Amino acid sequence: MPRSTPIAVLGAGSWGTALALHLARLGNDTRLWGRNADEMHKLQSARENARYLPGIPFPDTLSATADLALALHDVRDVMVAVPSHAFRASLQLLKPLTASNVRIVWATKGFEHGAQALLSSVVTDEFSASTPQAVLSGPSFAKELAAGLPTAITLAANDITFRTELATRLHSDRFRVYLSDDMIGVQVGGAVKNVLAVGAGMCDGLGFGANARTALITRGLAEITRLGLALGGKPETFYGMAGLGDLILTCTDNQSRNRRFGLALGQGKTPAQAQAEIGQVVEAASNAEEVVLLARKLGIEMPISEQIYRILHDGIDPRVAAKELLMREMRDESSS
Repeated sequence: MPRSTPIAVLGAGSWGTALALHLARLGNDTRLWGRNADEMHKLQSARENARYLPGIPFPDTLSATADLALALHDVRDVMVAVPSHAFRASLQLLKPLTASNVRIVWATKGFEHGAQALLSSVVTDEFSASTPQAVLSGPSFAKELAAGLPTAITLAANDITFRTELATRLHSDRFRVYLSDDMIGVQVGGAVKNVLAVGAGMCDGLGFGANARTALITRGLAEITRLGLALGGKPETFYGMAGLGDLILTCTDNQSRNRRFGLALGQGKTPAQAQAEIGQVVEAASNAEEVVLLARKLGIEMPISEQIYRILHDGIDPRVAAKELLMREMRDESSS
C-alpha cells in the first residue's frame, strides 16, 4: 500500500506517539488519535508530545486529533496502541466509523482484562474472523524509537497481503521488521514478559544481584514458552524478538515501567505507591492476574508468575515470595 494512503494510530501515549512519529517520518500520512481533546489540541499546536516525548518534533505528515471520525477518514489501516484494559472499548468506538474492509494492527501487549483472552480474539469478536489483523511486538522502547535509534521488531498477521504491505510501511534502515505467522506466540510473549519484568525489578530492589536476575529471566522464558505452546504458539517464536528479545529488554533496562514498578516493590513500596510514582499505565499490574488465571485454567505451572500475582493481589512480602521460589523441590531443568 502506498505510504500516501493514510493510516490512523489510536492511543497518544509514549508508544502510540513513537509509532506515529516513525510512520510519519517514512512519508506515511499519519493521524494520531487520543481521547483528551485539550491534550490533543496541545499536541497539534505544539507539534510535539511534550508530556511523553518532549523535544521530538512532529513531521508535517503527522496530525493529532481527538476527533475519531476525522482520524479515520479514508483510512483502511488502523494501528491500536492503547493499554490492554482499554482495547475492546477502543475497537467498539472504531467499528461504526470504519469500512467493511478495515485492517487492524495493534501494538498493545497483554490479555483482555477479566477474560484471559488474546487480543486477537477480541478483534475477531468485535469485527470478524475474516478481518485482516496483525500484532506488532518485540524489544522496543518508545523513547529510542522516537529518537530514531535502531530497533528490530516482529510483525505477525493472519493475512499475508496485510502483513507485507504493513511491513513495507514500517521497515527502514533504522527499524527492522521480522515477519511471522504466529500471532498466538507473539501475543503471549508480549503479555507475559511484563509480569516477569516486575519480578526482575523486585530482585534488584531486594538487592539479590545479577545471579538471581538472570535465573529469573531464564526460568521466566520457560514459563512464557509453556503457556504459549499450550495456547498453540510455535516454539521458535519464544526464542525470537517477541519472546526472548522482549523479555531481556524489559527485565534489564529501567526504561521499562514494569521493571521500575518491581524495583519499587522490592524497595518496600506498596503496589499503589509504586504505580503512583511511575504515573503511567503498568500493564503487569492487571495482567499478572490474567496470566495466572489462564495458566491455572490450562494446568500450566508458572511459579514465578504465581508469586508475582500473590505479591500484587494477596499482599505477600517479596522476600517471602522469593524464599518460596528458592525452596521449591529439586527437579530436572528440562521438565519444569
